[in-house]
Amino acid sequence: MEIINEWGSVFLILAILFGLYMTWGIGANDVANAMGTSVGSGAITIKQAILIAAICEFAGAFIAGGNVTETIRNGIIDSSSMVDRPELLVYGMLASLLAAGIWLMIASARGWPVSTTHSIVGAIVGFAIAGIGVDAVHWDMIGQIVASWVISPVLGGAVALLIMLSIRRLILNAEHPFRQAKRWGPVYVFLVGWIVSLVSLFKGLDHLNLHMTTLESFIAATLFGLLTAAIGKILIDRVQIDERADRTFHFASVEKTFTPMMIFTACAMAFAHGSNDVANGIGPLAAVVAVIQSGGEVAQKSQLPLWILILGGVGIVIGLATMGYRVMETIGTKITELTPTRGFSATLAAAAVVVLASKTGLPVSTTHIAVGAVMGVGLSRGIAALDLRVIGNIVISWLITLPAGAILAALFFYLFRAIFG
Repeated sequence: MEIINEWGSVFLILAILFGLYMTWGIGANDVANAMGTSVGSGAITIKQAILIAAICEFAGAFIAGGNVTETIRNGIIDSSSMVDRPELLVYGMLASLLAAGIWLMIASARGWPVSTTHSIVGAIVGFAIAGIGVDAVHWDMIGQIVASWVISPVLGGAVALLIMLSIRRLILNAEHPFRQAKRWGPVYVFLVGWIVSLVSLFKGLDHLNLHMTTLESFIAATLFGLLTAAIGKILIDRVQIDERADRTFHFASVEKTFTPMMIFTACAMAFAHGSNDVANGIGPLAAVVAVIQSGGEVAQKSQLPLWILILGGVGIVIGLATMGYRVMETIGTKITELTPTRGFSATLAAAAVVVLASKTGLPVSTTHIAVGAVMGVGLSRGIAALDLRVIGNIVISWLITLPAGAILAALFFYLFRAIFG
């Protein structure tokens, strides 16, 4: 308790700085994953991606980011074992933020799309083993999270493959593909709006004091889906057939109709990502703030201040704007060749899987889902359409992430304990 009272303001400043650094890393790496398919398919420019992410990531974090934060803060370790020594939790969360932030910076500089969830979970486990003991870790929860990392790319890939096959059957293989694209386009846009809004409402927006019944959530989501479909129809109707381009590439005009639709999936993916992954940066920060404000009390649950959600949103946007282009290039162009139809399928699938996982409070990896979805649309053209060397490098970077986070966090934990203890 004495250490918290003596160094409380220093801990708070460090937590804010490290929290910003970590969320900067999320923006540079994970948000780039979310936007990579849209940029790689040529639907939007990098500047447009940053603008979309700035608005939608922030909205996702602020509106629907509270649920997963609880899992990151309290689900991974047993904080009750630190009730008598709250400074251990503070050292550990500071060490976790710094360790994960450094690893994300290294990965982003190399263009590796690693998982921020892997990074922070590994870091928290590393500090817990070093500072408290192996028993402090909720290994059953870690098991669930590890299982979700295997399930994430498989689910993302399977859903993306199904969406791509439906586009192929309903549009690309039809007698008049362009006419069918205009007919079915608004239906796909409706799905984007409906899925994202429905799951966000189902998750519960308790921190905004908004409570809805299941029926009310369905009605609200359907209305939002119809609104997005109406806007999508207006944009799709503006696209004109390009006969000259169609002579070179049979589906050129069809791909043009999917370009405005990609804006909706980019927004959906950014919102979904903000709702799920902001927790990786602000969960540990919120834990430190709660301990300091209570004068050293380690509570299993505490109110999440809205200023922390805002801080997380700001850090994410800065990260994407300054360093996101490297990972965007990997996701958007190096795994498989993306067109607007393929990019749309991958992003819609990824957004749907992310928001569904976010509803359950399980911190799945957006990265794994996004990469799996891109692989899924590539597989629709056969295994030869995938660059297996690039995929191999990505998988290796995934395997390194967890131990890298754990080792760095353990080292920083010992450092902070030596400095302040």
